[in-house]
Amino acid sequence: MEITLEKLQQADANMLYEFELKNRDYFEKMVPSRGEDYYCLEEFKIRHEALLNEQKKGESYYYLIKNENGLILGRMNLVDIDKCSKLGYIGYRVGEAYTGKGIANKALELLLRTINKQDIEQILAKTTTNNIASQKILEKNGFKHISTSDEEIEMNGKSLKFVYYKWTI
Repeated sequence: MEITLEKLQQADANMLYEFELKNRDYFEKMVPSRGEDYYCLEEFKIRHEALLNEQKKGESYYYLIKNENGLILGRMNLVDIDKCSKLGYIGYRVGEAYTGKGIANKALELLLRTINKQDIEQILAKTTTNNIASQKILEKNGFKHISTSDEEIEMNGKSLKFVYYKWTI
């Protein structure tokens, strides 16, 4: 499947809202809920506008992973960019119907190829001990495991730890 990585735009709001709504239960199995307000269309649009403003300032970059027909398959975010240290934090999610097809891996490859345009030299990532697929994607794309937290968190009745990774240009 061919994919593209496109920067978030105003016109994406409604389609992204539908994507998030459709995949809510699936995402909340892996990451904490964004809360009920997030799934109210008006609140979603306010948050969408805030993301666009952050992107415009160069503080964060928000990407949509799309197929050849423009359908949203997932998201990839490069956030909290520190321009002095040329450091950013990555996060991504792929819709349930598109997992296991190499989508996140291809999208991360695309992002890393264009990273010089954002003047980023290091990217930090974190996942949880139960998210083996994400760990494999990070490692396959040159991220190095730097630590696993000692502290446990509880999510969906499971005791988990955070696993931290770093990529350097």
